[in-house]
Amino acid sequence: MRDPKIEREIRRAWPPRPRRANKKDFGRVFILAGSRGLTGAAILTSFAALRAGAGLVTLGCPDKVYPVLARRHPEVMVHPFPSTPAGSLAESGFSAISRFLKTQDVMALGPGLGRHPNTERLIRKILLHSSIPLIVDADAVNALEGWGQLLKKCKKIPILTPHPGEFVRAFSGKKPQTDQERKKRALETAHAFRIVLALKGYRTVVASPSGRIYVNPTGNPGMATGGTGDVLTGIIAALRGQGMNPYNAACFGVYLHGLAGDLAVRKMGEVSLVAGDLVEFLPQAIQQVLE
Repeated sequence: MRDPKIEREIRRAWPPRPRRANKKDFGRVFILAGSRGLTGAAILTSFAALRAGAGLVTLGCPDKVYPVLARRHPEVMVHPFPSTPAGSLAESGFSAISRFLKTQDVMALGPGLGRHPNTERLIRKILLHSSIPLIVDADAVNALEGWGQLLKKCKKIPILTPHPGEFVRAFSGKKPQTDQERKKRALETAHAFRIVLALKGYRTVVASPSGRIYVNPTGNPGMATGGTGDVLTGIIAALRGQGMNPYNAACFGVYLHGLAGDLAVRKMGEVSLVAGDLVEFLPQAIQQVLE
């Protein structure tokens, strides 16, 4: 279902590109993602960010999977960092990652990082020390299990994009069941932890620390397949990198993500829809909204 109101808001926040535009005008997006066996998440997130308009996208990955990721998309720059023996990012890479962050505008972390204890310590250190905007997804949300209070110390309001399982892992309690419960829990959590929260699922709920809330009308059951959340992370990171505030970036991101799914399902059908189809139809979704 289309939402004319939010589409007008997207057009206001996303003006046409000036003729003298430079790639750096549209955000340098750094994506920290992937591990052995989970490289697909990194690929989907980084290419979705490019399709959503990011000027430059760099994928930071464990050096053990660098040869796999470096050959996938020539438009994505790939930077290796130290690995654990299991092929996930190692805490010893924190200093190198921190130095690289100084050259970037926004960071997305989590897709496919895995749950190695060493990697989870690295994630928490990044959350605590990063001075650029953050989009926190998947295993970066999982790394907050028992450490949710750390979010209050983030230097900028982060955007979290958990599915219900990751949500309760990070913030405890039971999975919200009804639409009212989802909205209530999302608002309470966003306020208590000073975050923008996109609680994924049927009619994804976006809540801000100030009490704003948006329930997304786009999307379909075909999107209930692996990797679609990684695509969303890349889209939101790109919008944040283009200067949108955290709440707008999250709301616009979930809307365009769902709209891309609605366009894709007409061709692919619900049963056969895969995450890569969302990336393929994202340009059409953006074009329809902006024009």
